[in-house]
This record gives sequence, structure tokens and C-alpha cells, in this order.
Amino acid sequence: MIISGGISKERIISLETGKQVAKELKKNGYKVRICEPDQNLIYNTKTFKPNIIFNALHGQFGEDGYIQSILESIGIPYTHSGVISSAKAMDKEISKKIFIKNKILTPKFIKYNFDKSNYELNNLIEKKLGYPVVIKPINEGSSVNVYICNKTNIFKKLNILKSYKKILIEKFIPGREIQASIIGKTKLGAIELEPKRKFYDYQAKYNLKANTKHIIPVNLSKDNYKKLMTITLKAHNLLGCRGVTRSDFKYYKNKFYLLEVNTQPGMTKLSLVPEISAYKGINFINLIKLILKDASTNK
Repeated sequence: MIISGGISKERIISLETGKQVAKELKKNGYKVRICEPDQNLIYNTKTFKPNIIFNALHGQFGEDGYIQSILESIGIPYTHSGVISSAKAMDKEISKKIFIKNKILTPKFIKYNFDKSNYELNNLIEKKLGYPVVIKPINEGSSVNVYICNKTNIFKKLNILKSYKKILIEKFIPGREIQASIIGKTKLGAIELEPKRKFYDYQAKYNLKANTKHIIPVNLSKDNYKKLMTITLKAHNLLGCRGVTRSDFKYYKNKFYLLEVNTQPGMTKLSLVPEISAYKGINFINLIKLILKDASTNK
């Protein structure tokens, strides 16, 4: 059974992930039902009696530990990370503190609760971070409501994020966009993105017209590639992740800055994990099988 859709801002991407995974499984002889994470979820599990639940949800309630806690109570093995690891990875403040504590380089940041005057906040940013900065929700995915800001536009952009109550303001790191993936305990590989837009935002990720260039293999020295994948696996393990994850990096002045770890990477036609897998000789159905193989409860 595949759970997709949901109520997050990434609903459309989740539906597409569910659709692509279901299509591939059916083509290979699997009996599949797609359902929403709504009031009929328990009924669907009782009537369909799935062996495994494939979690194809993205964003809030889908990769923050919420649906995982429900799936634990149902007691059917499910894919991807568990309750605690999902919650830690989704909360960018918590995950960044874990990275810092374990000597993984990540951009400097401050948490902002919309409790300061413009003058106070500007002084704090100039003292702690310096412009430009990136403002982002603490618990969204797919670069939803993420903005690069300078001194002239930050307060206009902050107004857009007021509904979140608390956000991160992060030092902007220029350089190359590189993303790397782990499956189980295996270093799957990496890919570089060259967006035509300012950065690899929601449109760059999911809109074909954005013309984001995907570069694989990544042009790194053997030592630097090894370093990248070592950091990726370390972060995956520190958060206690299971199944497949994708870590987002900026590479600047020979240093890798870890931005975040995604516990529910997309499986659409434009998604990066299937592309990395294909380059490694793992086709889409075999990638799905590897994810299913790692399904469990009590995570």
C-alpha cells in the first residue's frame, strides 16, 4: 500500500511520487493500493492487508514523525525513517545543532521568532551572520518559502513567512549545489545541480521549464568525493535514518556545507535519487525494491 497526497504544501509532489512508484510496482506484478493519510487510513489497512506500507508523503505530517507514529501504532512495516529520526531531520534547528555538535560544517544561523524590531534584527544579522542571508521555515521541505535576502528586501520577505511563528535565518553560502544519497548503509552517489534561477528552489526542482542542469558524475577529486559521501553517511547515521535519504550541500572554497537531510526524497521523473541510482546501474524498480526491503517498525 502506498500513502501519498496529504495536506502539506508538497501535496502535488507526493501524489506524483505515489503515482510513479505505483505504476512501476504494478508493472512488475505487485498488488498495489494508493491511499490518502486521512480518516480512511486504518480502514484501508484492514481491508487491503498490505505486507508493507510505502510512505510517499512529503513535507509536514508526512516526514516529521507524525504519520510515522500512526504507522507504528498500526504495526505494519513501513518505508523510510522512523518517528524520532524523521522529526529530527525535519526540524532544521535540531538537525543543524546535531551537525555542529558532531563537527559537520553547516551554515551559521539564528532562530527568529518575529519578536524583534527591524532595527534589532538587522543589527543581529550583521553581527552574527552578515548579508546576504537565507530565510526559511524550520519544518518545510522542497525549498518551500525559502528566500535569499539582502538588507533591502529581507523585511518584505519576512512578512511572507509570518504565519510560521518561528523560522531560521541562515548565512548564505555561494558555490556549487551538490546533493548526495544514502540507501540503508550504502553510499549511493551524488549529483550536481546548476539552476538557471538564483538557487535550487521549488520551481528549479519540479518545473521542467526551469531548465536546471543535472551533472553526473560530479566533478570532484577522488578525495573530495570520498569526503562528501563520508559526511553524507555520517549525517544519515547521526539522525538515525533508515531507507533512503538525500543530503543537500553547498560546496564553496573546497568545503562542504551540509544544509539539510531529506528523509523522504522524491521519486518523480525529475527527482534526484532515481537519477543517481540509474547512474549507479540501479533501475527504478530495483531502487523501489531496496526501499521496500528496508521497511520495518519499531524504528
